[in-house]
Amino acid sequence: MVDFDDWYEREHPRVLAACRAVGGDVDAAAEATSEAFARAAQRWASVRTMAAPGGWVQVVALNQLRRSLRRRRVERRLLPRRGEGVEGPPPPDVDVWRAVAALPERQQRCVVLRYVHDLPEAEIAALLGIARGTVASTLSTAREGLRVRLGHEAHDDDRDGEHIHG
Repeated sequence: MVDFDDWYEREHPRVLAACRAVGGDVDAAAEATSEAFARAAQRWASVRTMAAPGGWVQVVALNQLRRSLRRRRVERRLLPRRGEGVEGPPPPDVDVWRAVAALPERQQRCVVLRYVHDLPEAEIAALLGIARGTVASTLSTAREGLRVRLGHEAHDDDRDGEHIHG
């Protein structure tokens, strides 16, 4: 069986980096990552037996991040703040992650699960509750969108996303 502490040490940096890259907000990313791992700890008996516990915690973190960012946008609109906090260093491959953040939500999730967590399409499909073919199509569309946004040509295979790891 997988030990929570070892799993946490391995997965936490990847989940945090992906949330920072997708959300662009250091504090929101840290909060979402912490919440996701707290939920994983509470449910560790079932999470550790999953085929892809790293993918599960990433999906939980991205869901939390989305809710948190939505809430912060509403707060900023309703209660304008002066002197926002200083952001930390940019995530690796900031141009790539900005392009990923500009993709539709499903494409973002598929890209993160495939290229950060190295999950196969079948596991991504199971985690997101969609068909494997939908994952393949979504990844293909995401790669094309990234090519356009980043302005360069590449082959349409899984190696294209390798540079996303940073």
